[in-house]
Amino acid sequence: MSTLHDPEVRGFASDNAAGMHPEVLAAVVAANGGHVPSYGGDPYTRALAQSLRTRFGPGTDSAVVLTGTGANVVALQALTRRWESVLASDQAHVVHDEAGGLEHVAGAKVTALPTVDGLVDPADVERAVKAADNPMRAPVGALTLTQSTELGTTYSLDQLRDLVRVSHDLGVRVHVDGARLANAAVSLGTGPGELTTHLGVDAVSLGGTKNGGGFAEAVVVREAFGLALHRLVKPSMQQSSKTRFVSAQLLALFGGDLWWRTASAANGAARALAEAVSAAGARVTRPVQANAVFAELAPQVAERAAARVPFHVWDPHFSAGFVEVRLVASFDTTAEDVEAFGKVLAEEIAGA
Repeated sequence: MSTLHDPEVRGFASDNAAGMHPEVLAAVVAANGGHVPSYGGDPYTRALAQSLRTRFGPGTDSAVVLTGTGANVVALQALTRRWESVLASDQAHVVHDEAGGLEHVAGAKVTALPTVDGLVDPADVERAVKAADNPMRAPVGALTLTQSTELGTTYSLDQLRDLVRVSHDLGVRVHVDGARLANAAVSLGTGPGELTTHLGVDAVSLGGTKNGGGFAEAVVVREAFGLALHRLVKPSMQQSSKTRFVSAQLLALFGGDLWWRTASAANGAARALAEAVSAAGARVTRPVQANAVFAELAPQVAERAAARVPFHVWDPHFSAGFVEVRLVASFDTTAEDVEAFGKVLAEEIAGA
């Protein structure tokens, strides 16, 4: 098959737009050839399970899934009962970008909590849980937090510890949407387990796709939820028959330090990108704590610049005369990519 896209096109639309890291691609090739048991009975899936148990703790269990949305749906089903609801950030992917997947598959009501820069406050969790303690409402079964958040910010370890404590005191389980958990861990100088299960988090959607994988996601839970997890993967349509190819990607990322190297590269590129955006004359609107940069631009500047270097408008009604845009750096973003975009943005701002 011939190449159908232009490999020279670079942009900041999403880390989903990047290809696979060469080491991940090599791992898939290495897993190919011959016959092995299907549906997770292969040696790569067994090795991954042991690797994840080492990272997240001996009292954890895991399952390989196909998509980030699927990981969230499976994890939150494992934590909740049919009559319970889920609390989420008002910026959460599970609220805005999963087509109501949790509601559709699990039947769980999702309630959005107010945030500052995408971060949930424990006091709002407590208020929402107590308000739902009513026969006329759906009681809260789980809180889902995104780390790093949809706005490129990160919860500190102390913030997460407080949210877990408050939630557990109220009888609420805690899930972390870790589509970009690697980026948050690098930003905070810690590991994925230290940032989640070691703090008492009950379930984690562990993302690999945005960090150099191709289709690489997993769910990690405390052992108490292990049976539910494994029973839910297949009926939630997240079970791959040739699981070895998904597991091989995650093993390449999390079996060693590749996850750290890829996330470090993306985070570093984002910091450089924020400097380039500011130097071009635009205002960076959010703290840059992972691999995303948010900035304020005039609508016509955003439109023209995005036509030259792809990125997305995040909030078309951000402020009078301005939109807020999101720029996402990837593991393969180069200094030349950042410099070229800075020049494009400066030209479009000057010509506005």
